[in-house]
Amino acid sequence: MSGLRNFNENDIPTMLSLSNKHMEFDQLTEVLLREKILEDPAYNPDLVFLYEINGEMIGYIAGVTRDIRGEKIGYVKLMVVAQPYRRQGYGTELYHALEDKFKELGMEKVRVYDVPFNYFMPGIDPRYTPALAFFETMGFERFGDTSNLTVDLLNQTFDTQEEEKQLLGQGIEIRRANYEDREALLEFIHEHFDLWRYEVLNAYNSLPIAIHIAIHQGKIKAFSAHNGNNFGTGWFGPMGTHPDLRGKGIGSILLKRCLQDMKDWGLEKSIIPWVGPIRFYSYYVNAMVERVFWRYEKKI
Repeated sequence: MSGLRNFNENDIPTMLSLSNKHMEFDQLTEVLLREKILEDPAYNPDLVFLYEINGEMIGYIAGVTRDIRGEKIGYVKLMVVAQPYRRQGYGTELYHALEDKFKELGMEKVRVYDVPFNYFMPGIDPRYTPALAFFETMGFERFGDTSNLTVDLLNQTFDTQEEEKQLLGQGIEIRRANYEDREALLEFIHEHFDLWRYEVLNAYNSLPIAIHIAIHQGKIKAFSAHNGNNFGTGWFGPMGTHPDLRGKGIGSILLKRCLQDMKDWGLEKSIIPWVGPIRFYSYYVNAMVERVFWRYEKKI
C-alpha cells in the first residue's frame, strides 16, 4: 500500500530509524522520540501522519496544539522525509494533511518546532536549508531567531557555598526543592512563569529532584530546574526570579547548582536552550553559542 496514514505506537521504531538516517545534524533515541510524541501533554494521534510507498515509510510529520495565553497555535513538532523522496510532493502532502486538521481544530496559526513545554528544537537549524525552503514555500514567514548554548561541565567548578552564605545573611536561603515545596512552587510559577509549569513538574521526576529554589521570608522567590525536557540529555531550564530579588546573584547560584547536578550525573556538557540573555550565561558559566534556530509561523 502507498499513501498517507495515521500513526500508531508500533510505528515508533521505524520512525526512529528514518529520523536518524535522514536528520543530518541530530540523533534521537527511542525514549526521546516517545517523549516528543506520546508523552506530550496534548498528544493527539490524529495529528501524526506517515507516508508509505509500497509499505515502506518514507516520511512523517508530527503535530500538536497549544492554547498560549488565549491564542490557539498548531505546531509542526517533528518532520522528516527521506532524502531520495524530497522535492516530489510527499512533504507537501504530509504538511497539508496536518494543516487541514489544525483548521478543523480552530487553530489560528502554525509554527515550526518551537513548542512550549515539550520540544526537540526551538526552531529550524538553518543548516537544514531544504527545510527552510520547504516551509517558506508552504507560506511560512520567519519572525525571529534563538540560540542553544553549551556549557563545558568538566573543566570548571560550580561551587556556590560562599555566595550562598552571603545571601543567607540577607535572609535568603538557597536549597534543593523537596516534595513538600511542590504546591508552593507551582503557585509561584503560576503567578509569574505559567508556561513553565509542565517542565518543572517533569523535573520532579528526577532523583534527586532536579530543581533548586530560593526562599525569602518563608516564600519561594526564585527557582531553577533541569531535565524537564529532552530527558537525560543535559538540558537546563527553566529558571526564574521574582522581580523583587533580581540583581542579587540568585540566578547565577541556581544555575550553577543545576550544572553541578549534571556534572555529578557524569555528563560532560549541558545545553541551555532557547536562550534570551546570552550575556548572563556567558559571563557566569562560560556558555558558548552552539546552534542557532530560525523561527517560522503562518497564519491560517
